[in-house]
Amino acid sequence: MSNYIVTSPEEESLKRDLDSKQDIYSLRLKRYLSMPDLSRTSGSPLEEIVKKAKKVPSLKDFDDIKIPEIIPVNIMFDLFNMPEGHPARSKSDTYYVDEGNVLRTHDTVFWYYYLNHPDIKKRIENKETLGAICYGKVYRKDEIDRHHMNVFHQFGGWLIAPDDKKTITPEDLKNTLSEIATSIFGNINFRFYDHNFPYTDPSFEMEAEINGRWVEMLGCGMVRKSVLSNLGLEGYHGWAFGFGLERLAIASMQLPDIRLLWSEDDRVKKQLKLGNKFKEVSKYPPIVRDISFVVKTDFVPNDYFDFVRELAPGIIEEVELLDKYENVEKFGEGKVSYAYRITYRSLEKTLTGKEIDEVHKKLETETAKIFGATIR
Repeated sequence: MSNYIVTSPEEESLKRDLDSKQDIYSLRLKRYLSMPDLSRTSGSPLEEIVKKAKKVPSLKDFDDIKIPEIIPVNIMFDLFNMPEGHPARSKSDTYYVDEGNVLRTHDTVFWYYYLNHPDIKKRIENKETLGAICYGKVYRKDEIDRHHMNVFHQFGGWLIAPDDKKTITPEDLKNTLSEIATSIFGNINFRFYDHNFPYTDPSFEMEAEINGRWVEMLGCGMVRKSVLSNLGLEGYHGWAFGFGLERLAIASMQLPDIRLLWSEDDRVKKQLKLGNKFKEVSKYPPIVRDISFVVKTDFVPNDYFDFVRELAPGIIEEVELLDKYENVEKFGEGKVSYAYRITYRSLEKTLTGKEIDEVHKKLETETAKIFGATIR
């Protein structure tokens, strides 16, 4: 196994530019980029999953590559069969650093950096079989609930070989994934079903039966020749997979809230071990408040979720859409009404009605100010 760390002068330049900016959006990006990589944080269950996966026989000799977190749009999307107009490219779903660069949205992009490494180019010239893994933070605008965050972690791998030297099949892929599932969860039942991804064909989803229910584990498939061609590689074939580390950790520990994975509370941290059913350190009650407002139709809910998350850091458990409708007579042309239910809950203390009333009032004031909203 070789370890490769790919640096990007463009990424360093963009980060320096961000450092000099103080607008809300730039501060948001800097905050997300500065969050710890839990897949490399000692004692984190996400690091524990990575270690277990790396040790399975099928992956133990794979190269380990670390790649930039800011990726050019053409590399992030165009090369992976996500052309102009693809939903993943939308600014409502993806964090753009500028018009040409984004925070990485999936770890499959490591294929590009791996194939362009000088050492790997030499090995391709020698027609070697190549295997690599990559893991770390990815970023997507997302809804707020107990099982989703906009900053999370993925682990991906692939195995490719020259067409005229070796035949790699879907069964080889499934055997590898069976090893990974067993290493993380022990002897469990799992199953595959057909799916669709832009960079693999055929594609599959894998599910595992954990604590009596089927949990989606990962996506995988045979690497599309068209994507390899986009990346400048001909005459090779193979398989690839990718999975979210949080999803597996939550399933393994029956974790009630994704925020617990980031906790610094010792009572929480000592419980975060794979296979250990999490016991609530204290059942702090939730406090629920609703907010209704009218905004222009170009309002982006995912941007609002980021705003809510940052206005009350650490105490937003869920933001639920209650209602959305347009009424020209009531609100005017180009306006839409939204109603959200905000569930406030701290993982560390009991919140009081008074302090949440103050937070919620600030939420209303800032919603009106930043989004041009009329509070109802």
